[in-house]
Amino acid sequence: MQPTQFKNSRFLGLGLSLRQQLVVLTGVMVAFAVLVTAMVSYWAATTAITNSMDNDLSSKAYAIAREAEKSSEADLEAEIAQFKKYNPGIKAAVSPAGSNKYFGDAVPVGGTFHSQKEGEQISTRTAGGERILVLRSERGASVALAEQVDPSRRLQGSSGAALLVILALGAAMAWAVSTIVAAAALYPLRRLHRAVDEVTRTEELKPLPVEGDDELAKISRSFNEMMRTLQDSRTRQTQLVADAGHELKTPLTSMRTNIELFMMMYKSGHQDMISQEERDNLEHDVLAQMEEMSTLIGDLVDLAREDSPNTEFVDLRLDAILEEALDRVRRRRPDVTFQFHADPWIMKGDHFAMGRAPINLIDNAAKWSPQGGTVRISLKAATTKAVLIVDDSGPGIAPRERDRVFERFYRAPESRAMPGSGLGLAIVKQVLDRHGAQIFVEESDDGGTRMRVVFPGRRPEEGE
Repeated sequence: MQPTQFKNSRFLGLGLSLRQQLVVLTGVMVAFAVLVTAMVSYWAATTAITNSMDNDLSSKAYAIAREAEKSSEADLEAEIAQFKKYNPGIKAAVSPAGSNKYFGDAVPVGGTFHSQKEGEQISTRTAGGERILVLRSERGASVALAEQVDPSRRLQGSSGAALLVILALGAAMAWAVSTIVAAAALYPLRRLHRAVDEVTRTEELKPLPVEGDDELAKISRSFNEMMRTLQDSRTRQTQLVADAGHELKTPLTSMRTNIELFMMMYKSGHQDMISQEERDNLEHDVLAQMEEMSTLIGDLVDLAREDSPNTEFVDLRLDAILEEALDRVRRRRPDVTFQFHADPWIMKGDHFAMGRAPINLIDNAAKWSPQGGTVRISLKAATTKAVLIVDDSGPGIAPRERDRVFERFYRAPESRAMPGSGLGLAIVKQVLDRHGAQIFVEESDDGGTRMRVVFPGRRPEEGE
């Protein structure tokens, strides 16, 4: 299985850490928000200043227009002089109703006029550094007012300067906020990093405390689940090594004793110190112990394989696997009768493991059946499940022992005189658990042992 590869993330072409990326992104977003706010505020301020000037000019123009409608041309000069006395910064030009002549200051008249609700028309524009408003009354009088825009521009400039200061403060605030946010957001990751470093340093698989239900809490839960899986794997490995050492010790000691006895006899030249029958028995014991060692080592290899990471599952024909397993056991036990029937069945699984488990089941049944006994094997398929029954003609398993027969190296008192490693059914149970199957120990119809296994899967389709 290839390890997952992670590429270093690059932000804007720069090799930045995750913390730096968060600081930059958060700072840019806050600074952008401050910039947009400042621009909108400046636009609103300049618009408000211009509207205020237009409203002031408009109210004055309406007042002059009302007076112009009542005054004669001779009185207009006096009206304009009176207006300029109280409004020295404003130029004024007035044209009475029915006349195209303007009295007062020279104010450019023109622009685009917009009708008002009372029938008047108003034009506003900026020209020559002045804000010009022209009012045409409903009765035909016209008033043109012009005011220098320098004061308003100075006010706008002051507003702009203030907003620049605010923008600078906002940028500083954006940096501070982004730094704080990045530190707070990455705290759980730093805690996870410290925990991983602690596990690497001490090899103690301690779970992390989990708070909340956000994404980082989910990462912590996944990390804890990984720690539990690693702890379980470590426990299984430790137990396997301890059990293997214990089980290998007895046959190794016995075999070493017998071999040393042979060596001592041949070196001393006293081969006749034991009888031929005793020598034959000794040789038989050594060969039997070697066979027992080979079986035990093979079972340990299979057990270790089941403890390794899962291999890829493929579609398997369970009925064909059972038939192959039966052929192998039948060659080893020609003195036992086998009855076999299997409905077609397909399941997902590891071909090697699923090939070994049925062999162990059938071989165990044959081992416990007497000479001339019968082992009955049947696979009955339903819609979503298939049930495998393996019955033997042996003495059966006591109810109190049935829960323990799947433990590693466990051997019932009745079985300790028979060959075996005590791992066969443990391997079967481990394989079946990994494939989602269930196994039950029961009593067969003739008093022997029944192994009932429930497999998931499906019936094969036509032509499959």
